[in-house]
Amino acid sequence: MFDLNAPETWVAVGFLIFVGIVVYFGVHTSLAKALDNRADRIKAELDEARRLKEEALALVETYRRKKQDAEKEAEEIVANAKAEAVRLEAEAKAKIEDFVARRTRMAEDKIAQAETQAMGDVRAAAADAAIAAAETILTATAKGNVAEDLLAKGIADIRSKLN
Repeated sequence: MFDLNAPETWVAVGFLIFVGIVVYFGVHTSLAKALDNRADRIKAELDEARRLKEEALALVETYRRKKQDAEKEAEEIVANAKAEAVRLEAEAKAKIEDFVARRTRMAEDKIAQAETQAMGDVRAAAADAAIAAAETILTATAKGNVAEDLLAKGIADIRSKLN
């Protein structure tokens, strides 16, 4: 059965002694504890990694919502700016139209004043010319104190009526 000269027998005996020593000193329990500790450590690292992944996903979702909110806010800002631009454009257009209307009225008023003044100047010039002509004619036709009184009274009447 066992051949003591066979190397396989001595290898088997050495192996059994080695296993016996390992069992006697409890290496298998230490090895099992080490493997269990390592398994626990790996499990803890996997749990930590799972927790970090969940936190990362939550952060990604939070930033996604913030991005959507920021995009909505940006769209609102753009829409408000466009509305404000339209309002300002309408307001500026109304102000320009009002300004042009006021300037037109002022120009028309100045023209009317100039026409009135021109008419007054023409009347004054015509009155002065009529007075001068009447004075010349009356001086040539009327003589004496009566002529001078008549002439002064006539000139005063014409001046008061024409001016």
